[in-house]
Order: sequence, then C-alpha cells, then structure tokens
Amino acid sequence: MPVVSRRYFVEGRVQGVYFRDSTRQVAERLGITGHAINLRDGRVEVECHGENDAIAKLEAWLHEGPPMSRVDAVSVEAIETAPPVGFSTG
Repeated sequence: MPVVSRRYFVEGRVQGVYFRDSTRQVAERLGITGHAINLRDGRVEVECHGENDAIAKLEAWLHEGPPMSRVDAVSVEAIETAPPVGFSTG
C-alpha cells in the first residue's frame, strides 16, 4: 500500500499532559513514522507517514488525546516529504 503523509496541528491543553509521548505510542502501535513536537504557540505538531487506514486511526485519536489533555481543534494538511525512520517526540 502507498504511504500517506500528513501534518496535524493540535490545539487545546496539549502540552505538559503527555500528549507527545502518547501520540508516539499510538503511532508506533499503528506502524506510523514521524514526529510530535511542541510549538511555541502552545499547539502540538504531529507529522505522520503510514498506510491510509493507520493514518485515519491516528487522526481519530488526535481528536481525543490522552486522558489529561483537552483537544479543542485539529487541523490537517497533506505533505510531501520522505518518511523518516521511527517516531520522535522532540
């Protein structure tokens, strides 16, 4: 199956609540590579590369986040970059 690449921007209470590491755990379980990083404006950027079904599952999870988070909005854009090896949080 072809690799799908997306960049998400997650807004809300998403920093300091294990959002990045939880995202990494979900992504790795789904076979997705990429990263989750904190942005200076309080959002988290999630870049992901994987099969369409896996990306759709991660996107659904991003709208919920881990228990201590509060997700107010998720925006998405298609990107064209080479998939990295693994998933990083920094």
